[in-house]
Parts: sequence; structure tokens; C-alpha cells
Amino acid sequence: MTSPKIKNPPSLFFEKLKFLGPGFILSASIVGSGELIATTVLGAEGGFITFWVILVSCLIKVAIQLEFGKNTILTGKPVMSSFSSLPGPKNWAVWSTFILTGFKIIQLGGMIGGAAIALNLLLPSLSPFLLAFFLGIIASLLIYKNYYKLVERTSMFMVFGFTLFTLASLIAVNFSPYSFGLSSILSGLTFELPPHLLFVAIGAFGITGVASDEIIAYTYWCLEKGYAKFTGVNDGSEEWKQRANGWIKVMYLDAFVAMLIYTLVTSAFYLLGAAILYGNKEIPSGNQLIETLANIYTQTLGEGARTMYITGAFFVLFSSVFATLAYWTRLLPDIFGELGWINWNDVRIRNKWVAILAWTLPVSWALAFAFLKLPAFMVLSGGVVGSVLLLLVVYAGVQFRLRNKKYKLADGLAYQMLFWLSVLSIGMVSLYGIIKLF
Repeated sequence: MTSPKIKNPPSLFFEKLKFLGPGFILSASIVGSGELIATTVLGAEGGFITFWVILVSCLIKVAIQLEFGKNTILTGKPVMSSFSSLPGPKNWAVWSTFILTGFKIIQLGGMIGGAAIALNLLLPSLSPFLLAFFLGIIASLLIYKNYYKLVERTSMFMVFGFTLFTLASLIAVNFSPYSFGLSSILSGLTFELPPHLLFVAIGAFGITGVASDEIIAYTYWCLEKGYAKFTGVNDGSEEWKQRANGWIKVMYLDAFVAMLIYTLVTSAFYLLGAAILYGNKEIPSGNQLIETLANIYTQTLGEGARTMYITGAFFVLFSSVFATLAYWTRLLPDIFGELGWINWNDVRIRNKWVAILAWTLPVSWALAFAFLKLPAFMVLSGGVVGSVLLLLVVYAGVQFRLRNKKYKLADGLAYQMLFWLSVLSIGMVSLYGIIKLF
């Protein structure tokens, strides 16, 4: 008798759209301070000519994410369970993820600080430090009950918000002295890379698109959306294989939609930087960039355009804080369970830890911002940690692929080529970044 949890995958395109959702949470997480600040600065330094680097970066890395999602559907287990079975000393990958995530508290302090600074530009009478704690409380209220639907819908709202405002900003700039045409965009698709922009291009590749955190986080959203539950436990039957293949393809569509969103928004930020700031001798750093661009809009299009840009910037920055909190409240209990500290299978215990973490983590992030007061530096510090974690993620992705390729599910030649190209490019860029650091 078929379990009531098991569900055959939809075959029609519009039916598949009803089962999208993890990608919206992913988009809310991906499009953050890196895209808003760093990508805009990269456009300012490189102009239109390195636009292709942004596109390739957003498109190529999705294959590792798909392999993680596929592994989640096939095993039906949280990702730390798969990490614990990687070759080597027991739980080395689980401990590594735990330690590296702990170091990223400083980065999250910078992210919540950036969101507070953007909000302060709209509400100048309120202190950014006070606003950082206020935003932490808002994020906690949205997360502590552990409702997946609330996370998904809030992410959809914020994704819609920052996409709308970013595209509006891009359109608005074409009614200003900084307008640009199709020829400018096409000049950035010639795959040219001047030697003096090599380091800038590598930095762009590392910052944009899916990163280590987003790849790991995606597995939890695939689980909570129900892809693995609908597929059912692997009983070796042809029916299970067909269901798995169908739900993996739904997951592929979800990831593809997310990729379109974050590629579109990231590209818009890059083009804004290339159009407005390229050629300037002094490019503003960190969160000063938000105010600089906002003031340019004010000078050319009026106060309303300034408000529009800052509002969009706030959506971008706060969406990352919100989505990361949702992810950490899943990741840390998963780690605790794998290390034997809690019973992860007990839903009540798991929900208790989600609530505890939902209220304590934002406080620690806001305190980090209040003490360091350097949001741009704090965000960039997380990039170093992310480069190390990304190497672990790539290694795990290769192991998942070797383990699951026997099923031959949604695994055409194009996908195989994209996967290994993704592994090679991410591995090389991560190693280069670490070598340059030391």
C-alpha cells in the first residue's frame, strides 16, 4: 500500500510551478551585501567589459547546488547526515562546518549592520545600532516558530521587493546623464579580460552566485518543501526511480528560476556601477556606496528616486539576514544532532532549538556590529571563511555525485559537463583566493 506522503511528480509545466519555493528562499539569501556593494564596485572598476564574468559566475556554480539537492531527495536525510559519512575521520566535515559557521558571526554582524544603515538613511532620527537590534527582533519573530511556509512567503515578498526596486533603478538611470545602451552591454560579452582586471574578475567570481552557505541551505528547503518525502524511501522499485527522477526535475526547475532571479538582480547592480561610477577616481567603499548612489539619483531624478534606491537596498540587505537566520536555525540543530548532543529526530526538541537560536543569533550579530562598527570589513571577512567552506562543499558534491550516479537520474551529458566545469572553476578560484590571502 502506498504511503500517503508519497506523491507522483507533476508532468505539466504549470503544475510544476506550484511546487517551487526553495529557490525563492535561496534568492533572498544570495542577493545581499556582496551583490549590492561589491558587485557595484566591481562594475565601477571594470566598466562594462567584464560583465561576462558576472554572468558566468551566476550560471556555472549552480551545478554543485543541484547535486546537493539531488542527494537530499535520494537520501531523504538532512545534509549533515551525508557529511558524517564522507571519507576520513568521523564527523570531520560536520565539525569543520560548525567551526567555520561560527567564524561567520562577524559577517552576519556586517550584514545586519548594512541593513540598519540603509534603514537609517530613510529614518535618520534613529541610530543604526538601535535599528540593528530592531531588525534582529523582526527576523526572530518571523523564524522562531519554525514555519517553512512563513519563511517561503516572506522570502518571496522580499525577492519581489528587491527585484522590483533594482530593475526600477536600472530603468531610472537611463533617464539620467548616466544612461547606456545595448552596445555597452554587448561590449561586456566579448570575453575580454584586461590583465589589470584579473584580480577584480576573480573577486567577482567568488562573490556572486551561489556560495557555500546557500548550497548547504538549499538542502533544508528541499526537505521542508517535501521533495524527498514525496519521492519516498528507496525500495529499489522502478516506481521509486520514476518518482525520484520526476521530483529531481522539479527541483532543477526551482533552482533554474532562482538562478534567473539572482542573475538578473546581480547583473543590474553591476550595470549600475559600470554606468554611474566607472571612470571616477574615487570609488566609495562599503556602505557609503549606498548613500553615494542614492545621492546621484537625487541629483538627476529627484528625491523620489533616492528613496526608491535606498528601499531596494534595504530589501536586499535584510533579506540575506532573514534567510541566513532561517538557515542557521536548521543547520545548527542538524549539527548538534549528528554530534550526539540532541535528538534531532524529536520534532519538539528540534523546534525548541530553532526558537532558542532564532532569538539568540540576531542578538549576537547586532552586538558584533555595535562593537566593530565596520560593516563592509565584516562582510568581506566572511568571504575568506566562505572560500574555505566552499572547498569542503565542492569535495562533498563530488562524493555525492560518485555515490549517486549509479541511479542515472536527470543526468544528461550537458549536466555532467556543467558539474565538472563547476567543480574545476570553484576549486581553482577558492584556492587562488586562499593563496593570495596568505
